Amino acid sequence: MSKTIHSLVGLLVLGGLIFALSCGSAVADDHFSPCDDSALPNLAGSLCAVSHVPLRPNDQTGGAVDLFVRKFPAVSGTATGQVWLIAGGPGESGASFYPFLDTLHAAFPDRDLIIPDHRGTGYSTRLCPIEEAGDSDGGYALAGAEWGSCIGGMYGDLARTQAFTVTNASYDLSALITRYRGEGSVQVYGVSYGTQLILRMLQTAPVPLDGIILDGLVPSEASPEWDLSHRTAVVDKVGRRLLTEDQAEAYSALLADPDRKALWAETAPGGDLRQFLATLLNFPQLRDQIPAVISALSQGDASRLVAVRAELEAAFDQLGQYPQSSPALPLVILMNASENNGRRDLTAVDVEVEAREALFTSALPGLLVGSSAPLYDRDVFYGRSPAAMPRTLVIHGTLDPNTPYEGAVAHAATLSKAGQVRFATVIDGAHMLPFAAPECFVSIVSAFDAGTDGPGSCASRPKPNQ
Repeated sequence: MSKTIHSLVGLLVLGGLIFALSCGSAVADDHFSPCDDSALPNLAGSLCAVSHVPLRPNDQTGGAVDLFVRKFPAVSGTATGQVWLIAGGPGESGASFYPFLDTLHAAFPDRDLIIPDHRGTGYSTRLCPIEEAGDSDGGYALAGAEWGSCIGGMYGDLARTQAFTVTNASYDLSALITRYRGEGSVQVYGVSYGTQLILRMLQTAPVPLDGIILDGLVPSEASPEWDLSHRTAVVDKVGRRLLTEDQAEAYSALLADPDRKALWAETAPGGDLRQFLATLLNFPQLRDQIPAVISALSQGDASRLVAVRAELEAAFDQLGQYPQSSPALPLVILMNASENNGRRDLTAVDVEVEAREALFTSALPGLLVGSSAPLYDRDVFYGRSPAAMPRTLVIHGTLDPNTPYEGAVAHAATLSKAGQVRFATVIDGAHMLPFAAPECFVSIVSAFDAGTDGPGSCASRPKPNQ
């Protein structure tokens, strides 16, 4: 379990035919056909394809990558168009959507749902083809010595490694939509990094779209105060909003009492209570238990913390039940350190100092220090906005610990200069709203899909008594 939690907070190739044979649900053909893994939960009736695209756009001689795509036909039986679901990360595969298909079908009942795996993730071409193969020691994740050989391989072929960029992934998305475009309307829905990727595509290789939905909109790349090196400040602000002044003081006193640390030393991974409670911010039902956990620990009782840890394990098991669910951490390290960290001179001392007064902390700033990956330079598209926006909905939770609400508001205002952008607030919503606030998500998104004015705000659910 500790490996799974590390993967979450650390938010995460074989050539065509060989790779396709190594992963049961991929197929060598670039046309949709029945998937081999349809017996897995939620995957019945899905269709799969593998599309081959250049490693670098417009360079047919410089190598290729395979992109895995899965289609779920419209539940209504008659599709009036497509919705492309673009996963977050970087490092998450399309499998991150599979547990929430009921909610997504409810929002888009008349649409085919099409879900690609980004280059470097899932069943698509990976950065480390041997170490990230499904039959390797760690499966699609990395285990033990696989880390060293993976990083060594990344340095051994710099040209290939440094082609795994946000910009090149945006060309992939454009090519896939063009290749598999069907009849009727085409919309794109993205979460977190997926919103960054969609906006980059609108710069690099725009395709005609009837609408885009940005859930957990990342801050503008031109706003360095919101980059990943500042993630502890983001999670601390969200976490403190859950606590009264007295609860915050009690928590601060708890952290400062060396005699109390034994209470969470074994339950919180790495003995880091601040980071563990920050992880709970992504799970609304667990997030709401944080004040009670703090109160119990302050009284010398760790049983509530142990129970919450067990609930978190069960949640991870549910979310990670697919073979390709593990985050592609080599891609996470490469892309985040290259593009989403504005402070390449960040030191461990900086991270410690900036987290000193925090009640909730993120592992991300520390993972950006002295990155082990061979970084690439940002290109000319970084920090810019699309020249034109299709009809757009931004939907964002006020308690999102991964993409700050204030950053989304500011970014949406910038995007609105290029087109019709509507902003909908989910009060107390966390990250990835089909998971964190499904009823609000369906209400707001289905109205947008129908072309009507939906609610401008929605309460995710009543706060429990504490």
